[in-house]
Amino acid sequence: MTTSRPSAMSAHSPQLKSVSLREQAREAVRTQIVLGQIEPGQVESAINVAAALGVSVTPVREAIMDLANLGVVEIIRNRGFRVPVLTDHDLDEIFRIRTMLEAQAMADVVQTLDGEPVPQFRRLAEQITDAAREGDLVSFLDRDRQFHLGLLELLGNRRLVEIVGQLRDQARMQGLQKLADQGELTRSGEEHIAIVDAIESGDCELAAELMRKHLAHSRGIWAGRTEGDS
Repeated sequence: MTTSRPSAMSAHSPQLKSVSLREQAREAVRTQIVLGQIEPGQVESAINVAAALGVSVTPVREAIMDLANLGVVEIIRNRGFRVPVLTDHDLDEIFRIRTMLEAQAMADVVQTLDGEPVPQFRRLAEQITDAAREGDLVSFLDRDRQFHLGLLELLGNRRLVEIVGQLRDQARMQGLQKLADQGELTRSGEEHIAIVDAIESGDCELAAELMRKHLAHSRGIWAGRTEGDS
């Protein structure tokens, strides 16, 4: 009778839990959607996504259900899922709501911190700027998300963080590589640094105004336009 030998990896490698795979799949699909790598309006199958990610279909299906509950995708019965097509009006709605929430939140963050340094956010702002210069769009998006949601988390308002996170997920980026080549993303990264400066200086009004201007600039970036474009 032959006995099976344990895998050489099993003694040294951590085992991934199904929930962990689900979360990883959700983040991977979320990033592809926001960057426009999954084409809006086109029906995509969970099987194809799972194959591309190198995982079984179950965590991908669970991840897609999570994203559907957030309004990021639409489930197409017996076919897969679809990313909704966004109009300019949709993007306007998203960024108007974000501006109403995040500009005031920056003033609240300043009051909460009362001049306390925030080196973790300065580091993120610098990483955003570096990623923009290098055209690393995945890192740019990841650090940008950490920056904006992380500042909101300082207020201890879980619902605020969830709402803004959901609004970010519902938006799409278009033509981002072109804007990176034109230096528009680098300017956006530097705006994050200015926001950190305002927070650490204790200037509520300036922090709120800089966030307002940054989101207005971001509105064009997420639509693949510079401010000079019509």
